[in-house]
Amino acid sequence: MNTISHTPTFIYTFACSDDERSLWGLEMRSLFGQETESFIMKSPIDIDPSRSPFIKEQIEIMYEGQNLADILKQVEDIVLNKETFKVIFVKINDLAEANKVSYEDRRIMEKDLGLHINGEADVHNPDHVFGIVTLGGRWYFGKYRKNDAVWLLHMKKPRNYSIALGTRLARAVANIAVPNPNGIHAIDPCCGIGTVLVEALSMGIDIVGRDINPQIVQGARANIAHFGYTSVVTFGDISDITDSYDVAIIDMPYNLFSSTTPEEQLSILRHARRFASKVVIITIEAMDDMIAEAGFVITDRCVARKRSFSRHIVVCT
Repeated sequence: MNTISHTPTFIYTFACSDDERSLWGLEMRSLFGQETESFIMKSPIDIDPSRSPFIKEQIEIMYEGQNLADILKQVEDIVLNKETFKVIFVKINDLAEANKVSYEDRRIMEKDLGLHINGEADVHNPDHVFGIVTLGGRWYFGKYRKNDAVWLLHMKKPRNYSIALGTRLARAVANIAVPNPNGIHAIDPCCGIGTVLVEALSMGIDIVGRDINPQIVQGARANIAHFGYTSVVTFGDISDITDSYDVAIIDMPYNLFSSTTPEEQLSILRHARRFASKVVIITIEAMDDMIAEAGFVITDRCVARKRSFSRHIVVCT
């Protein structure tokens, strides 16, 4: 039997649609430095599951073993005194279909684990939540966290714009741009009604916004304030930006929906090259030649699809 080392390790489960797989892969590479074809992964990197629209759960591993009996013995070390707890069997795993654990067996395992923990079980409002999961032929037990899907609340903005990014896409883009917020100063210089700003701010990312349309700027400010966040959103052209930023997120004005010309798009990219070390570009069509002409090198990319509509997400330095 093995117990966890002093360095924390985590297991994550994921969910995404077929249209989102490319976007999910890019977000995973950005957050974890790796991706997986299955919907479960082990990593030394601690990511709040609520940051990602694709992470379902996180387990911080406390104990591991070859089988459930190993785990049952180890959880006897947990002493919660008068604090309450709950144990959840994580349904997403890498077991072959023939070896899947039935609902009834999952409940039995949860009950058995609970009987070996020194504390009071409470399935409704526990002080502690633990998870049990199998991965790679081993069993893992640890502290359980579930995604709270805050981006769903952000869909109900007081100000809306028909071509604004969806909140799931905006949240993933914010993670791709700023996988680790510590010390990073970001800007959305074509922020529209602030969809990316709201998602980024909700994750503790230091980001400001700007837009050339004064009415849209007012809408972005109203949306940010509505959800209780604080940021600076200024009115003006991208050419007037003089500060430097670690990263810029640019939802490129689309020819399909605006009068922005290719020359104006190139100007936006050239200015972004001037004030940002890294840029994440969102566009409805590939624009690799224009990106190169602006002085960027593409380091990663994906295509985010929604039915017949696609957006290219391009990471540049």
